[in-house]
Amino acid sequence: MNSLLHLTGRRSMGKEMHRIRKSYKSMNDTVPPLLFRFTLLSVFVLFVLAIWVFSVPVKRTPYQISRQLSESIAADYAKRSDGKDEPKERVEVLSWEPRAFLYHNFLAKDECEYLINIAKPHMVKSMVVDSKTGGSMDSNVRTSSGWFLNRGQDKIIRRIEKRIADFSHIPVEHGEGLHVLHYEVEQKYDAHYDYFSDTINVKNGGQRGATMLMYLSDVEKGGETVFPQSKVNSSSVPWWDELSECGRSGLSVRPKMGDALLFWSVKPDASLDPSSLHGSCPVIQGNKWSATKWMRLNKYSV
Repeated sequence: MNSLLHLTGRRSMGKEMHRIRKSYKSMNDTVPPLLFRFTLLSVFVLFVLAIWVFSVPVKRTPYQISRQLSESIAADYAKRSDGKDEPKERVEVLSWEPRAFLYHNFLAKDECEYLINIAKPHMVKSMVVDSKTGGSMDSNVRTSSGWFLNRGQDKIIRRIEKRIADFSHIPVEHGEGLHVLHYEVEQKYDAHYDYFSDTINVKNGGQRGATMLMYLSDVEKGGETVFPQSKVNSSSVPWWDELSECGRSGLSVRPKMGDALLFWSVKPDASLDPSSLHGSCPVIQGNKWSATKWMRLNKYSV
């Protein structure tokens, strides 16, 4: 009897141990997948949260926006030629109000001469925009002569226009045709804005947002491009004594063959920038040749 009870107890204990092992095995098979799923879900939630945090737009000031653009320009175009016979190119930040950058040696000598030669036979008296009618009118505030070239007129012009677009980050299709200008002694263009004050000229392409002014010749004296309302003080520049009286009235750029001045007539938020007021000082000695590319905020049809 005792033996039977002992055997029955051992069998009961064995069954209980088997049940416990089976239960433990079941837990062992179930817990890892649940733990894995929980871990995977946690990682996914953290990943989504990280994307949301880093995708929240950071508000930048106009200064930061324009500085980033300038740094991008300088990084891409500070040096375009490694030839020993060709001067190295570099971009100089002149001002943030207005936004103005000087690209040294933007054009080659033969490109400057080419633009002068194809425009010279056609030069006519320069006109100004009538702010009331939007039409052209003669004025003694502008005494130069000039001629418009067609956008994409030939291979050389297309190459120059592509270079302007790459430098300014403004598409070729936003640009007007190149305008070649000639200033003789005493000729000038008084301080003015490149943006329009009428509603007629903005119907095609919108406002003029930026200007690329390329110097096609050296000038012995005078002929500076001056920004009288710039916040930059030019009195400390090494060439101060070489500037004309007009050139000392604000931030000035002296004409040098091949150099190009890029400046914006609008602020980073596309509002008009009054500090972009500029003029061409009278030529005192020599001749001044230049080419201007006005760029619109939208596509400009030609």
